[in-house]
Amino acid sequence: MTAVLAPSLRAIFETLPNPILILDASDHICLVNGITEDFFQVSTAMLQRLSLSDIVPFASPVLQAVAQVRSHGGVVNEYAITVGRPRIGGERVVDLQIAQVADDPDFVLIMLLKRSMAHKFDLQLSHQGAARSVSGMASMLAHEIKNPLSGIRGAAQLLEPALADSDRPLARLICDETDRIRDLVDQMEVFSDERPLERQPINIHVVLDRVKQLIAASVAGHVVLREDYDPSLPAVNGNHDQLVQVFLNLAKNSVDAVEHSDTREVTFTTAFRPGMKLSVPGSEERISLPLEVCVHDTGSGVAEDLRPHIFDPFVTNKPQGRGLGLALVAKIVRDHGGVVECLSRERGTTFRILLPLTREVSSKDLNI
Repeated sequence: MTAVLAPSLRAIFETLPNPILILDASDHICLVNGITEDFFQVSTAMLQRLSLSDIVPFASPVLQAVAQVRSHGGVVNEYAITVGRPRIGGERVVDLQIAQVADDPDFVLIMLLKRSMAHKFDLQLSHQGAARSVSGMASMLAHEIKNPLSGIRGAAQLLEPALADSDRPLARLICDETDRIRDLVDQMEVFSDERPLERQPINIHVVLDRVKQLIAASVAGHVVLREDYDPSLPAVNGNHDQLVQVFLNLAKNSVDAVEHSDTREVTFTTAFRPGMKLSVPGSEERISLPLEVCVHDTGSGVAEDLRPHIFDPFVTNKPQGRGLGLALVAKIVRDHGGVVECLSRERGTTFRILLPLTREVSSKDLNI
């Protein structure tokens, strides 16, 4: 059975920028676009002699995902999937989107995306390692710096009354600067807290509404706050206060980003993405992260060279920034078993967080 496209659709199909495979009812490849030849370094005629099982490893989750799409419809996303065999150009890791062809459900379309979610998981592990580095530094600073700081501040306070009026501002400067360093160390100590989270089912919209209230009180109408929520979103298995801290940090960054923008808007969105799965490095386990929460802004965006390091400690593009806010976000999201990423938009920036379901909600109940 061969899929036939009208000439106008065929022209669109050929100009799509991502490799696309169309499978027939037997999971044989019956149609590909031109870029698929370049991707696999194999001719269309050769690809059309293969089936899906010829281009993915044995027991690949793609086989199950295709079967799921055939039986339940919808769109399934698979991330960090190995495709290819030595005979057709070697193996590589890609993301996939799988869906039925609307006009004929016997056919299934697979789109290969070169931007891999596996890279995001690797970044998350890097964030974890960076946070651990800060944890060790924070513990050292707490013991080796805070005690001497107290002595320096106390000495300055004792000297201040005996100083001439012209010299007293210097003593006050010493006190102010030791207070600033102490506050910085206190912030860094948060990273050294590795105690298990106290979790419970949390309505993420309650968290976001609290964040909006806090932001609205500080911006006094200078920034438009919008929301686009999925009202049926299941509960998050998390810690309310820490999740407030996460989205408050992201929202504050977004507010700062739109300060000099013509359109000063910050939008909170939520969505349920049942196909969101990540491979765990070193195992065959795949984690489902179907709960998506985003904070969008209309600012000037994050510089491309800064974006891969935006969650590392002490990385910031703010003149007075300390570079710890987003590092703390990455740590808390990691503690919740989720992933955070910074995405560039045509206008502004999106911070996207993917979180797991509560244990009370099973994937079977949600047909994922």
